[in-house]
Amino acid sequence: MEADYAALIENRYFASLAEMKQSGRLAQTLLTYSPSCYDAYLAIGVENYVLSLNPAPVRWLLDLYGAETNRQTGIERLELTAARGHYLEPFARVLLAVAALRANDRQHARELLQGLVQEFPKNQLYVRELARLQ
Repeated sequence: MEADYAALIENRYFASLAEMKQSGRLAQTLLTYSPSCYDAYLAIGVENYVLSLNPAPVRWLLDLYGAETNRQTGIERLELTAARGHYLEPFARVLLAVAALRANDRQHARELLQGLVQEFPKNQLYVRELARLQ
């Protein structure tokens, strides 16, 4: 989560790279033993999505470093966590809403946030962010 915050909120991609890589490796190891641990797909999704936001030359260097930078793979892994995850399912939905906003898809972001507001009506963060989209 610290890597996500550094990259998505503070735009400090390189500062979050080492944490993302370690999270991705740990997630891959867990998924090797238990492919149905859908929460682990979040780390892989975040690594792919966040690092895909960099310009092509930077992505090329990141690929050489061993980082995964495929935006579509990132979205697919986040969707898998959002659909079948347990503990991290709401967080995956928030990240998908952020991705939708970055792609100028306000309707999809609104739908994701409406679902979160319905499921967690006392969470004022979801309520405020949804209000900002209305």
